[in-house]
Amino acid sequence: MASSERSALLTYRLCGGSVEEERGRERARGRAAAAAPRKLPTFLGVVVPTLLSMFSVVLFLRLGFVVGHAGLYQALAMFAVAYFIIGMTVLSVCAIATNGALDAGGAYYMISRALGPEFGGSIGIMFFLANVCGSALYVLGLVEAVVDSFGIPPGQKVGTGVHILPQSYWYELLYGTVLLALCLLVCLVGASIYAKATFLIFLIVVGVLGTILVSFFATRPLGVPIHLPYINGSETDNGSFTGFSLTTLRNNLGGGYGVDYTTGQMMSFSSVFAVMFNGCTGIMAGSNMSGDLKRPSYSIPRGTISAVLFTYFVYNLLAFLMCATCDRTLLQKDYGFLRDISIFPPLVTVGIYAATLSAAMSNLIGASRILYALARDDLFGRALALAKKTSASGNPVMAVILSWLVVQLVLFSGKLNTIAGVVTTFFLLVYATVNLACLALEWASAPNFRPTFRYFTWHTCLLGIAGCCVMMFLISPVSASASLGFLLILLLALHYLSPSSTWGYISQALIFHQVRKYLLMLDVRKDHVKFWRPQMLLMVQNPRGSSRLIDFVNDLKKSGLYVLGHVELQDLDTLPSDPLQPQQDSWLSLVDKLNVKAFVSLTLAPSVRHGVRQLLFTSGLGGMRPNTLVLGFYDNAAPQDGLARHPAFTSAHEDVPLGFPPLRAPAAPKLLSAHEYVGIVADALKMLRNVLLARDLESLDKAWELRRAASPPPAIHVWPVNLLRPDSARYADTCSLFLLQMACVLNMARAWRRARLRLFLCVEAGAMPHAQEEKLRQLLKDLRIQAQIQLVPWDAVTRLHWQTRQGPPGGPLEEEEEEEEGVVNFPANTTQVSDEYVCAANKLVLEQSPAPAVRFLYLPRPPADTGLYPLYLHQLELLTRGLGPTVLVHGVSAVTSTQL
Repeated sequence: MASSERSALLTYRLCGGSVEEERGRERARGRAAAAAPRKLPTFLGVVVPTLLSMFSVVLFLRLGFVVGHAGLYQALAMFAVAYFIIGMTVLSVCAIATNGALDAGGAYYMISRALGPEFGGSIGIMFFLANVCGSALYVLGLVEAVVDSFGIPPGQKVGTGVHILPQSYWYELLYGTVLLALCLLVCLVGASIYAKATFLIFLIVVGVLGTILVSFFATRPLGVPIHLPYINGSETDNGSFTGFSLTTLRNNLGGGYGVDYTTGQMMSFSSVFAVMFNGCTGIMAGSNMSGDLKRPSYSIPRGTISAVLFTYFVYNLLAFLMCATCDRTLLQKDYGFLRDISIFPPLVTVGIYAATLSAAMSNLIGASRILYALARDDLFGRALALAKKTSASGNPVMAVILSWLVVQLVLFSGKLNTIAGVVTTFFLLVYATVNLACLALEWASAPNFRPTFRYFTWHTCLLGIAGCCVMMFLISPVSASASLGFLLILLLALHYLSPSSTWGYISQALIFHQVRKYLLMLDVRKDHVKFWRPQMLLMVQNPRGSSRLIDFVNDLKKSGLYVLGHVELQDLDTLPSDPLQPQQDSWLSLVDKLNVKAFVSLTLAPSVRHGVRQLLFTSGLGGMRPNTLVLGFYDNAAPQDGLARHPAFTSAHEDVPLGFPPLRAPAAPKLLSAHEYVGIVADALKMLRNVLLARDLESLDKAWELRRAASPPPAIHVWPVNLLRPDSARYADTCSLFLLQMACVLNMARAWRRARLRLFLCVEAGAMPHAQEEKLRQLLKDLRIQAQIQLVPWDAVTRLHWQTRQGPPGGPLEEEEEEEEGVVNFPANTTQVSDEYVCAANKLVLEQSPAPAVRFLYLPRPPADTGLYPLYLHQLELLTRGLGPTVLVHGVSAVTSTQL
């Protein structure tokens, strides 16, 4: 027991799975730690991966494009907007990353464990696509750099010197395929070598960056010939590197959007921003290294924020230097001009190749890891089963190959700028959901959301979400709408098709937070009869024999509270632990499989009567408490196993029992006596709870009754008169009106709308039946209840009653309303009601044809003398014998209203 108490704390991970999964992961992490202990500091573990992810194509091949088209002012505005978005996202990433260990999958793992499998799986697919398109973008950037360095100039058929590579769409696709195959080879064979070479690549990139900065100051003014692909080869354009010039700076301050020479499309703020934003992605590269960091909660916030601030400074500095030294023609029409103005061009070429190839492999590896994580979590079933396969060393080779195939398909787009908008849209969507995850955790106010990084609020999360969504639609409304539509489809598919997970659902925390708030606002002192609704407590001894009753009461609840109650006859003092906890899951599974909207409330008690009292006192919360008790009927009928015949269980592969014990044998003693059963009814009425006794509901085949093509449609018979007291026959007392209301509520349920209400008016000769019928019809009209009224003469029945009549039964309603409630109680001298009379009343009810789907009868109060309880129950049994599905109803609540 002590071990189980400690295990939850020892295996605790806020973002983790079940206890068994966590134990397995702990053992795996322990073995991995023995082989490769955590040793990466902040700089190598976070700063270097983040900088390499952000310094690639945009820095070397598209920064001049951004500045040349947008001008300095708009370029700085773009950087400000982009870094505002990623800044807010970084705060959310740091908060989530310091609230629990991260596993493989990066943003997918973060979002899925925070928001649940629906959001996690759908965003995981979007993040996978973002990485795939990002890898293709970097490969296309590398192809562009290779062709720029070694391609045959446009207009020439034969190359000279190093310019030997032909240029065309299909040749560039071939070059991209070869380079992507190299990335695939490294990811399959040499991924560890690539990881070890990360720092070397970083040094090369930093060296190239330093060379570029020095070149702006050291290079003298020069003209740069530009060969444009769409112009005749004999013609060239000339760009100029002017050195630092105030005139050049002034000319480059404003925007000057032109045609992109690679795609032939006119550029705008949104299209240029889409290209530029690709230089701001990769902010979660450091978070993905949490398993290898010495101090993850210390390194991730500091390293990520440091890298983001450094890249922001570098981008702004280079934008200013380019505007002050290069004319617009050079910036717009020569994407590789940094090599032309460099003091050592080969080093720039090496830097471009190293950075773009590194980024392409990084995105390919990232995409494969996300795909592997999705497959391992089994959210998409067999669709991703192939991606689970790994090599002997644990490398997810099939996920790498599948990712490579998708990247290869994206390469058919042909140009970097063509897919830049799509990549940016995907990353903005992922960043928006990261902010959403943090916002949801913050709003849920869960005590276990305690990130060590505290420099964030729900305001920063909301601003990040708004910024991402606005820029998505500014860049490409079509792409943004399509991405959101695809995300919504994935969400719905995962919600209905994915298996349940043990990660925890943020929706549950948010629902709890809101429900608690609204429950406090639900003031019972403001209840009004106009808004009354039934709130049911159904007592179930064994669900095996009550499946149809559970379904029937679900139709009766009319959007009200529905609680399945169960009493376990045990004494907690004699038990080592609570026996109800293991049963809870079985009851909840039962609710799910029967598709009823019910809560479950279990209790321990020395007797069933005490247990029902406990549930009547304690079930519900605030203004949501049961006002109606529903019991099965107490008779000698042998219980039948309804679950064994129920479609929800006969079609399932699991066993029917669900942990419930076998049904009681016909000869076995019952758990409660007749006296105790009637005592439960009396207790409920004393507590001002309405009472329903359901007999033979297990014989009700609702599907057959309501879907059969017979005419007339199925009927609901309503007898709103106390058949055991013909002298008190009236239709406007509280109990009769409650009985009418319950029959009407059943008729309003979707499954019962085809049924017709038939109301039986018992009359005697000389009692003006038509006047009574007219008054009853007017009452139904005032209550907006549609029912057919049928007059039933019952002189032959009333003659058998013991009591001498003091006046015409069923007299005027005005007189009836003046009678006291006590008059309609079960008579004190119960013994004078003969079995002959009760059987005659039973026959009267039974003779009304055609047979209905269900009958509603008036339930008299139990006698005040507890010694008469068995006789009271005997008379109820005679009254309802052979009637089929029958509900005896006694109401103590005013439930009808003629007001608006």
